[in-house]
Amino acid sequence: MQAAENKLEAERARRLRAARRLVIKLGTNTVTGPEGSLCAERVEPLVRSMAALAKTGRQVVLVSSGAVGLGRGWLGLHRSRLSDLVTKQACAAVGQSLLMDAYKRMFSAWEIKVAQVLLTEEDFTVWRRYSNLRHTMEKLLQFGVIPVINENDTVSTAELAAAEAGPRAVPFSDNDRLAALVMSGLEADALVLLTDVEGFLAAERSAGGKQADSPSAQVIPLIAEITPKLKALAAGPSASGRGGMMTKLNAAEIAMSCGGIAVIASGQAPGILERIFAGERVGTAFLPSKRMRGKRRWIAFAADVQGRMVVDAGAQRALAHGKASLLASGLLRVEGHFQPKDVVSIAGREGREFARGIAECSSSEAAELVRKKGTAAGRGGAASALLVRRDNIVLLQT
Repeated sequence: MQAAENKLEAERARRLRAARRLVIKLGTNTVTGPEGSLCAERVEPLVRSMAALAKTGRQVVLVSSGAVGLGRGWLGLHRSRLSDLVTKQACAAVGQSLLMDAYKRMFSAWEIKVAQVLLTEEDFTVWRRYSNLRHTMEKLLQFGVIPVINENDTVSTAELAAAEAGPRAVPFSDNDRLAALVMSGLEADALVLLTDVEGFLAAERSAGGKQADSPSAQVIPLIAEITPKLKALAAGPSASGRGGMMTKLNAAEIAMSCGGIAVIASGQAPGILERIFAGERVGTAFLPSKRMRGKRRWIAFAADVQGRMVVDAGAQRALAHGKASLLASGLLRVEGHFQPKDVVSIAGREGREFARGIAECSSSEAAELVRKKGTAAGRGGAASALLVRRDNIVLLQT
């Protein structure tokens, strides 16, 4: 047992020391103070560390929260004024320029240029835009520029609305997931999520559903698999941030599927980035699982699911345990509306999703095939019609 743990620990240290392309996310509680101003005493040391990493030849991508908080502080609004979506969008519009101005000033001290990259959900759900985003980011990194990424809250409401409505099926509803999707698109080696806690704490949840804030809670230093039990320990969102430990676990799960390593650590710990990439045992590290190739990762995590195909038990077995494509013969019914090349959910007879794939036909065409295969005249051709190609099917963990 101890030998296996030592092997995993050595793998963690090796991967972090060798990581060349890094995605680093700073949370709201790291970037801003309680009154909505930039917390320079926390951010400036982190900028210095990122600059030092870049000077050694590593490529750094920064995903930064804090625009809404900075905008609120600049406008002199109390936190209670952020109760409506439009006010949050206005604060984001004001705060984003303040955030970029601060990063430009701080990185300039180290002769490093930055670029602003504001994203919306369509940049991930549409494969062409997803590919274009990667090409642009690759070029910025070739120029030695550090991209500073955030959601374009002024025009996109996915993240802001999710903060009010809770979890929803959008490509990203928080900057933790956004950072993980950026890591996936760039095939980065490491994802670091800096927050206001030391890592993932092994504490039971309180009656309110949040992780108990106990001084005896211990940081779990290494995680090789994200289990339902682990997710049950995750905390809810903080007062000023939009995410929480659950969103960080979800982000780490995406990173692990990319074949990369993820780390959750405190953004307030001195020299935290240098310590992480020196292989020091700090925070919570998530070791990579089996690598999923790019298009399949996009289907599983980034694409916007448009509808659902419900299949019979035979088709489910063939998809889950074989290498079959989905044919009309195994389709029971169609739910929702989709067009050819849209990503659809694939569910078993009881309605539980077990896979996703890119549809070869529209929902109306698929429904017509279901109708035809039940007739004597259409039983042969309709039943053999291809709905989703095997290469475009991704099985999900259930």
